[in-house]
Amino acid sequence: MPIMLNTVLREAGLDPADVRVLRHKDTRATKGLSPYELWRDNRPQFEWYQSTQSITNRSKLEAPYWAAFVTTFDNEDLFAGLYSVRYRGLLESDTPSTHIAGATDKAGENDVWDTTLCEELSDLIGRMVIEWGPGKLAWVQYANKNDKPIVELRRVFREEDFPGFLNFIRPLSAILAMPKSWTAALSAAKGVYLLTCPKTREQYVGSASGEDGFLGRWTGYALNGHGGNVRLMSREPSDYQVSILEVAGTSATLDDILQMEGRWQAKLQTVDMGLNSAPAYTV
Repeated sequence: MPIMLNTVLREAGLDPADVRVLRHKDTRATKGLSPYELWRDNRPQFEWYQSTQSITNRSKLEAPYWAAFVTTFDNEDLFAGLYSVRYRGLLESDTPSTHIAGATDKAGENDVWDTTLCEELSDLIGRMVIEWGPGKLAWVQYANKNDKPIVELRRVFREEDFPGFLNFIRPLSAILAMPKSWTAALSAAKGVYLLTCPKTREQYVGSASGEDGFLGRWTGYALNGHGGNVRLMSREPSDYQVSILEVAGTSATLDDILQMEGRWQAKLQTVDMGLNSAPAYTV
């Protein structure tokens, strides 16, 4: 039997009836500004994001405590802290959005809550992972009515290790939310990569030869869905899967990388049966 969240709350002296469980995963967020990334990289920004909520959620959020969880890019619900809560009132002035670039939260259109991080359960921050269960759109739930199993207690907060270049497989939507150790490795390496469309099952072979390596090339795809590629632009937007076919040596020239790209295009036939409009190099 798994340990349940309400058991942990009771052991900390808390009545689950006094606790709302919050799951922060905002699909509106600009890439790089998801609730998880705000919590990981800028706690004050995360706490302001959490404290500014829609008026329609006021009755559900009214409670002495919030147990906050953030959804990682691996879709795990990780404990972000227990907060004591007090309703302050409506947002008094227009305020730049914390998670949507260029957007503004308008005065009078959102509630503001005063939240204070509690000492209780602080040793579990970044370590406790729960299983939210069905109804993930119901991101605010009553702890006493919706007990959650704890699926993992980690020794310390640690993001997943970089899997290595040839084991790397991710959707483009996850590129801008990767751990910094991953982005550092990918920006330092160049070579040939593969995009696969989950809708049409077509493939595209490309190369990364710029200063920021694989990461720099993929950022364009992640931001606009096509990275300037003509055939990708002609397709409906899709969350392509990206993987690495070959890593170039540190002494490889642009011509060397183009030859590598051309070989993979020929092997996978992505010009005749895929998304490449022309061979990168005649093999």
